[in-house]
Amino acid sequence: MAAAQDPFYIVKGEIQESIDKLQVTFHQWEQTPSNTGERVHLTKELLTSCESIEWQVDELDKAIAVAARDPAWYGLDEVELEKRRRWTSTAHNQVGRTRRTVETGKVKQNLFRSGANGVRKELMRLPNDHASQAGRSNHYVNQDNDDFISSESDQQLLLVKKQDEELDELSASVRRIGHVGLTIHDELIGQEKILDELGMEMETTSNRLDFVQKKVALVMRKAGAKGQIMMIAFLVVLFIILFILVFFT
Repeated sequence: MAAAQDPFYIVKGEIQESIDKLQVTFHQWEQTPSNTGERVHLTKELLTSCESIEWQVDELDKAIAVAARDPAWYGLDEVELEKRRRWTSTAHNQVGRTRRTVETGKVKQNLFRSGANGVRKELMRLPNDHASQAGRSNHYVNQDNDDFISSESDQQLLLVKKQDEELDELSASVRRIGHVGLTIHDELIGQEKILDELGMEMETTSNRLDFVQKKVALVMRKAGAKGQIMMIAFLVVLFIILFILVFFT
């Protein structure tokens, strides 16, 4: 089966496209400061994408295992099967490294937030003789917080919209892979029916051939030695006549 028509390469192309998008998002995640809302959004998006891609690669591994049971049935050999196993292994490792890096960054981010909350609590425990100074600075702090919250809200709305669009694309990709899987299933059923019909035709032909052989053997026994010699002589003369007609006319 040609690579362009092989369902494996169709699914492989879909997964490779998802991995390429994952790497682009991962590079963006690496360049984003760890204490921002965008970093949180990218972390969730990367972990979701990694989980989806790993599931798709696992399904592809299962299909390879099924094909390995009878490679000749699917028109494959050990070289092609090993090539496919290497690709899925590479994809697993690549996505796994990305997921572990993002999970480590998420842990560090949580630790940073915990430390910031601890500092905030310590500041709230300052002695009362600093209350007047804190009151004067609170006005500026509250104003900065309001501006920050407003900016973060706008950014969160944009991030949510972007996440919805990316989830729609991911859902469409999963649906396409599902359709390909159904196509593979239908094709296997069709091939099974064709092989069954071929087996029945071969069995019918074999029965007819046995019948003809028995008839010929019966005729030869009835004809006796003299009849067999006459039949052979007749066939030789017929062969000579046909040879002359074919090559000398």
